[in-house]
Amino acid sequence: MNRFKASKFKNCIPKIPKKQDWIADIGVASSSSNVNNIKCGQRLIAYNTDSLGVLGLTPLEVVNGEKKTVSRLHCHSDLVSDFAFSPFNDNLLVTGSNDQTIKLWNVSEPGDAGSATGHLAGSGGPVRALQFHPSADALLVSAAGKTVNIWDISKEANLTALNAHGDLVQGVCWSQDGVLLGTSCKDKRLRVFDVRKSKGSVQDAQGHDNNRDSRVLWTNSKNHLLTSGFNQVREREALLWDLRNFSRPATSFSLDASSGLLIPLYDVDTGLLILAAQGEGTVYCLEVNTETPSIAQISQCVTEQQSRGLALVPKLCLDVMSCELLCLLQLTDRFIIPISYSIPRKSVQELQIDLFPDTAGGTPALSAKSWWEGENKQVQKVSLDPSRKPAPACPLNVGKQAVRQEREIVSPDAEPSEASGILSPSSSVTSPSSGIVSSTSQRSLQNILGPSSRLRHIEGVIVHRNNHITNLRGVSQSTPGECDGFCLNYQRLALPLAGPGGQVAVLELSQNGRLPDTLPTIQNKVPVMDLTWDPFNPHRLVAGGEDGRIRVWQIPAKGLTETLTEPEIVLVGHNERIYTVRFHPCASDLLVSSSYDLMVQIWNLKTAKNVLTLQGHEDQIFSLAWSPDGRFLATCSKDQRVRIYEPRISNKPQQEGPGPEGARGARILWVCNGKYLLVSGFDSKSERQLSLYRPEELSCGPITSLSIDVSPSTLIPHYDPDTSLLVLSGKGDTRAFLYEVLPDPPYFLECNSFNSSDPHKGLQFMRKVDCAVRDVEVLRGVRLSNSSLEPMAFRVPRVKKEFFQDDIFPPSVVSWEPSLSADEWLSGKDRQQRSITLCPEGMIPVSQAPKEAPVKKTLPSSFYLQEKTDEQKKEELLSAMVAKLGNRDDPLPQDAFEGVDEDEWVSELY
Repeated sequence: MNRFKASKFKNCIPKIPKKQDWIADIGVASSSSNVNNIKCGQRLIAYNTDSLGVLGLTPLEVVNGEKKTVSRLHCHSDLVSDFAFSPFNDNLLVTGSNDQTIKLWNVSEPGDAGSATGHLAGSGGPVRALQFHPSADALLVSAAGKTVNIWDISKEANLTALNAHGDLVQGVCWSQDGVLLGTSCKDKRLRVFDVRKSKGSVQDAQGHDNNRDSRVLWTNSKNHLLTSGFNQVREREALLWDLRNFSRPATSFSLDASSGLLIPLYDVDTGLLILAAQGEGTVYCLEVNTETPSIAQISQCVTEQQSRGLALVPKLCLDVMSCELLCLLQLTDRFIIPISYSIPRKSVQELQIDLFPDTAGGTPALSAKSWWEGENKQVQKVSLDPSRKPAPACPLNVGKQAVRQEREIVSPDAEPSEASGILSPSSSVTSPSSGIVSSTSQRSLQNILGPSSRLRHIEGVIVHRNNHITNLRGVSQSTPGECDGFCLNYQRLALPLAGPGGQVAVLELSQNGRLPDTLPTIQNKVPVMDLTWDPFNPHRLVAGGEDGRIRVWQIPAKGLTETLTEPEIVLVGHNERIYTVRFHPCASDLLVSSSYDLMVQIWNLKTAKNVLTLQGHEDQIFSLAWSPDGRFLATCSKDQRVRIYEPRISNKPQQEGPGPEGARGARILWVCNGKYLLVSGFDSKSERQLSLYRPEELSCGPITSLSIDVSPSTLIPHYDPDTSLLVLSGKGDTRAFLYEVLPDPPYFLECNSFNSSDPHKGLQFMRKVDCAVRDVEVLRGVRLSNSSLEPMAFRVPRVKKEFFQDDIFPPSVVSWEPSLSADEWLSGKDRQQRSITLCPEGMIPVSQAPKEAPVKKTLPSSFYLQEKTDEQKKEELLSAMVAKLGNRDDPLPQDAFEGVDEDEWVSELY
């Protein structure tokens, strides 16, 4: 009659947290591997990324409200096919790859890339599965090709190889006591080995009828195995096997006829089985009973995102006092989503022993050598009760008193680790809460939202219409998508016009208002592909043409009063049309150009000659950018590569790495004083994406990527080095995205966006000295619309505008004066421009402003003398009780904000 008993897990409820509790900014997860693609250790989460041979690492827990950081581990030259954390060493990660290698990694810090500590040679083919022994330290099993290998990784030695399989091995698993080994194979056979006695199988049975991917798991009974796979009619199924009657499965559970490969996850303590598949959003929770035997469904959960992989959080990291039975990590394209399985109980003051029996601890029972010599011993069990051995509080989330507890070993004669070469942790393991799935009412505002930008309240406004230039006609639509559309200096702007002859309008910023119907223009003779002003000469304009020639125009000091037909200089050297022209940031008369002929040329305008030619591009060059000091030149091209040149040293790239996958276009620039390269492009799914690179580690790929939205136009970035403010907008957009770029994680902090009522064709920005500093204006620019040019300003709202806001106005580089000549730079000299203060005369910096003494607010005496009603007294009593029971250590949200004092911000944006 056992099958009619109600399961104690019948009310096990899966809970998907709000999106703010998901782990974001992980990049794009890989879907090409048939394994779990994500694994969780006691401290770290590892997952497959979109980069071949690269794993992402992020901490399982966060401390003191810190935002999760993501680092990348470059493991192999091919796909990382499987990986596993050691159950006895939090810092040990083993990885296997299709390149037929197995490597050991020390991942002591989540922010570091990790270092290889060992290499296991001769795996016998692409590695399919890896698993550590459940009780012996430094013992590993791997499946590759038709072979299963047993390794002593402390000596990097192969103990034995099992070659009894007739086809590719698909799954491998140790029994819970570590004596037997089970395997599933493409030849449809299920095998059980006692590897220390024989290389042949002890038992052998016909497995799933279909030879598609199958997995094998050992249950909490030494006599029962679980397998997942496909039956003869291609339905997905889970089978329970009894070794005492191995000829046929003891029971089965069928799902559906979907083609997704099942990922089974089994919890030994509860007997719960999780089944889900790659590319699908449904997660099944089943209860496996080995006594009956039976497999019964407990729940079915439909998630918002499709799964790329699944993993269970270790039992020692669960919030057991909230009756959290399981915590499932779902890897999706852009997120890691924690799904918590809990059972509602009326009393949560004590540990529910029936739900949380003692579990395996983190101290190995024996060494690999002892096990191989025939010794069997089980890992000591530890209690999940946090009160058994209290430890000093170490909050994982601000406002939530989840503390790191030491677990009490149940058996008093636990032995230390005997493994050699690999360190094992003590019996003190992780906290009772994963720090991932938690109620938002128990977390502070900053921990929910993460760190905030000091410029988060920035406001973009269009300057009064009296300053607009209107009646603009015939703007050219033929410039490339990565061209800014027009160029601007502090006196005038240049704008390509439609029509024959490559006409360029030059408009004076001081002459605003309605334009006449006819304008004097520059006749460039051929359509203009890109154009730029000389930063050190406001009268010199350079235009790259469709005919491969670069024309240098000299504009009269009073502006263009008549049509110009003859350029001052014509630079001839490219064989195809010009794509980009840019001036050197420090040296005068130096110009760089790129062309469809895949060449990058550097010109000395003083001699009108090409002085350097850079090679190495295999496809169209999308963008190029000088480093702030003018030493290096970075390029991004359609061949999906980012390159860094040191032109005076070599015409070949010094560094090279993977660029955006999309072929629509990209832009590149240097940020954080040249510490990073920022690339704006498209990912493989045509989403607009920002990527940040370390120039010295360009081959390793981006350190972080941020997906923006889906739109056909390339995001054109403008970066302000003084405030680290990044403005992004594409042609035809009505929105400009603003981010503060940080040199440390999380790298990008979002600020208020700028929205316009109609699409714009481009944004250009002026010098820092042109900003109205007294109005706390950090950026001033011009917006090009269909028929007008509109000045715009970005202001940070502050209360005490009588003071100079020196926290957001540091000394600014005099970018309009050269620091050296072209000949000096070509001879090897480097010199930076001088800096000036932006503080207007007579203003006192806010950092030196006298602090006002706080005024204590007191209530009038009549308040204390008046008689209170019974309702008022009841309300005061209830308020006092709530305050008494509340969490006094939970800080107020405003106390956690970064930036200047709160009294410096205005309560409303104006």
